[in-house]
Amino acid sequence: MKNSLSIPAPYAALLVSRPVTLAALLVGSSSATLAQSTAPLVAARTLPTVTITANPLGSSELIAPAATYLGTGLLLRSRSTLGETLDGTPGVSSTYFGPNSSRPVIRGLDGDRIRILQNSGASVDASGLSYDHAVPSDPITIERIEVLRGPGALLYGGSAVGGVVNLIDNRIPREPLFDAKGGIAGRADLGFASANREKAGAVSLETGNNRYALHVDAFNRNARDVSVPVALACTKPGSAALANRICNSGADTHGGALGGSAFFDGGYLGASVSTYRSRYGTVAEDNVLIGMKSDRVALEGELRGLTGLLQSIKGQFSRSDYQHTEFEAGVVGTVFKNRGNDLRLEARHARFGPIEGVIGVQSDATRFSADGAEAFAPYSQTRQNALFVYEEIAAGWGRVSLGARTESVRIESFGNPIVARFAPASRSFSPRSYALGGLFNLAAGWQLTGNLASSERAPKDYELFADGPHIATGSYEVGNPAFAREKSSNLDVGVAWKSGANRFALSGFVNRFKNYLALDATGLTRDTDGNGAGVGVTDDGFGNSVESGGTAEILPEYAYSQVRARFTGIEASGSVRLLDGPQTVDLELRGDLMRAVNRSTGQYLPRIAPARLGATLMWAQGPWGARFGVSHAAAQNNVPTGQFSTPSYTLANAAVTYRQTAGRASLLWFLQLDNIGDVLAYSASSILTQTAPGKSPLAGRSLKLGLQASF
Repeated sequence: MKNSLSIPAPYAALLVSRPVTLAALLVGSSSATLAQSTAPLVAARTLPTVTITANPLGSSELIAPAATYLGTGLLLRSRSTLGETLDGTPGVSSTYFGPNSSRPVIRGLDGDRIRILQNSGASVDASGLSYDHAVPSDPITIERIEVLRGPGALLYGGSAVGGVVNLIDNRIPREPLFDAKGGIAGRADLGFASANREKAGAVSLETGNNRYALHVDAFNRNARDVSVPVALACTKPGSAALANRICNSGADTHGGALGGSAFFDGGYLGASVSTYRSRYGTVAEDNVLIGMKSDRVALEGELRGLTGLLQSIKGQFSRSDYQHTEFEAGVVGTVFKNRGNDLRLEARHARFGPIEGVIGVQSDATRFSADGAEAFAPYSQTRQNALFVYEEIAAGWGRVSLGARTESVRIESFGNPIVARFAPASRSFSPRSYALGGLFNLAAGWQLTGNLASSERAPKDYELFADGPHIATGSYEVGNPAFAREKSSNLDVGVAWKSGANRFALSGFVNRFKNYLALDATGLTRDTDGNGAGVGVTDDGFGNSVESGGTAEILPEYAYSQVRARFTGIEASGSVRLLDGPQTVDLELRGDLMRAVNRSTGQYLPRIAPARLGATLMWAQGPWGARFGVSHAAAQNNVPTGQFSTPSYTLANAAVTYRQTAGRASLLWFLQLDNIGDVLAYSASSILTQTAPGKSPLAGRSLKLGLQASF
């Protein structure tokens, strides 16, 4: 039986002031150094629109369905989380665990089936483990986002079976930013939003010459509880008992990075160090605060213009240290840690007639631990080694791509020194993935694409060894160490047309899983007494020693199982130039529709976005720009028996931009109004619609004023 969703009755000022000061300096500056840097700025900031996650050979004509966001388009869609920033892209929705934690959902797949990269390198965290674990990256620091829809397992492993999101931040410059005379360039971002009284700021500076480049950035985001169109109850001390705000949805996030590269004839060598800190409320529980930290070191280099069999060799290495601490009424409940290394070597071989391609190896290792009341998975270690190859054959009518990847994965459980129910165990897997694609040039401006992929994914450690309470999902989770590799086959067909400013794209896909790993209710309950929390002293991740303890709770049991599953969908997008000349008017259209079915039971799979349609009218003349958009989501009634459906909603938004020059600086002012009608809306792809129904709607009306200054 389906149910209807019921609706129940200190760093900011410091960092934000710095961008203001920098912007003032930019406006009044007329130094010779700034004059030298003006021309290089365009090359540095106008990044190539090549989607490298979709084509490692650098072709701008993509076989795999992909999207790229940068510049003003990225600025106006940027939100506090990665998932919300990309939500609305055809085929992409969001896990939306409130305004502070949200990962992209691509074609109905989320978690560890979506690979999030930083500059094409691995990003180690625990955001795929649980919906309340945020991605340690703030969109305000990102210069470009690339989204690959469909299997990316060929190049990036089984965790990319659903798609890839690549975050580009230029912390390791790959090309010289200036000529031999040198220079300096920078950018400052400021934003103030009304819905959550958010204050956000970021500063990025780059300097160097044709032989070296240095990069430094810092950011801060401070927000309070987000306003919504309905009164919600709240038991958090110091908060109103009933208010039009999502209880415990505030956040304080800050971080930064230092990086640089040395350039030589035929290549470069660079490194970066970055840090990310966040304290935010988890909206499922009024008195739970999360403290998260992530530190990352990355090395990268490339040799180009080689002679012989190999034309270029590129290497990437990163080491990440992630920690996530959950505080329950000020007491540490659970501490999650994940540390890992990733090494990737990729070589482009010499062309053999019409054939060109790359071969590569990848090796990564992670160590995970969870201590406390929510230690639902044991201490574990995962090691993976992989070999991959990608080839393209070019012809006058288009081109064909093919490739393969083979992996060796070993997952070990070390148990837990406090929790007796976890026992040491290990499993080994050998996933294989293959892909075949084609791009065919039809009539003028028309292209036809097709992709066929067979992908395999090794189960994650928690899917194998989980046995404990997972408060974020409101369940007691149980894994199975006997699971086999998850196998899927994907067919994607698309057609695209482009003529001047007009474009259109339509694609359809079918993704079949032979043994999809699903988490389903067993009908049983578990009485957990907080085993594993004990009482002791631990580090909260911010250098403080605090006491930890556990609580008792009865939870429904959910167990992982392998089932047959099918995902099907259609995605469309287009743009029409309605007026051309001194004034331009464009109409952008988008839409998607998908279904996901558990073929073993005949039930719908949960958390699938409904049919969606959107349109945006954009006007521009000289330095002025304006846009008005409408997004509609249909009701989602195709849910598993016993789960809540979500009602339809329509959201409207508008924005005005004005660009001016002041001295040597370029200033982009923008005023943005989201959810103009203050509409009450719930996300069908969020688990909160089931575990905390009515508690966390999407944000209400919000006015945002911002400035982006660059020189």
